[in-house]
Amino acid sequence: MLYIKVPDMNDSVSNLSIDGTEYILRFTYNEKYDYWSFGLYDEDENPIIAMTRIVPNFPIFFFYSDRAIPDGIFGCVSTKEKVGRQAFNERTAEFIYIPNVELEDE
Repeated sequence: MLYIKVPDMNDSVSNLSIDGTEYILRFTYNEKYDYWSFGLYDEDENPIIAMTRIVPNFPIFFFYSDRAIPDGIFGCVSTKEKVGRQAFNERTAEFIYIPNVELEDE
């Protein structure tokens, strides 16, 4: 499992390597409606999955099937029902990536 730091900014872009492939992660915060979104891009900044609302304790790309998505699950783990602006800073929410190999039964 990878814990991914969400920067303390309303809009941020960062890089992450998963299984030897470089990805660009984008986190944005919608101040008007008080929610975070997440987008995944290839290394050339082409969207794999454009901005999708972060819902706690639910796989972000559950309804998506694209071969370019890494073989795993991105998600937000929280004891709260809503992930507001300070949730990642206050550690009431964590953004994670779990490779499918870690989810398989032995």
